[in-house]
Amino acid sequence: VQLQASGGGLVQAGGSLRVSCAASARPFSRFAVGWFRQAPAKEREFVAAVNWSGGDAIYADSVKGRFTISRENAKNMVYLQMNSLKPEDTAVYYCAATGELSASSRANLYDYWGQGTLVTVSS
Repeated sequence: VQLQASGGGLVQAGGSLRVSCAASARPFSRFAVGWFRQAPAKEREFVAAVNWSGGDAIYADSVKGRFTISRENAKNMVYLQMNSLKPEDTAVYYCAATGELSASSRANLYDYWGQGTLVTVSS
């Protein structure tokens, strides 16, 4: 499974950005997908995850109410819509896939990782 994250960029605080993850998995619906991020000098942290169908999603407390994860299995795509961005959201965002069907915040369950896309939020 290959994952390609895209859509990162520079945005002002309070703004919005959508990052995307394109997957090569067939069928894509056999995988739950998560987004993780790593800020400079910090450890990687969980952001959001969606189950195989898109019917269930979980979020880190720090992004709950501001970020929305979704997927389109027919297009092999997962999205992370980020609203009300804050400077502390600045990080490289990675998408990851797991053969588990349920959404999970546990990074060690994810077998496949994309290369990351940089999101920078200016104050």
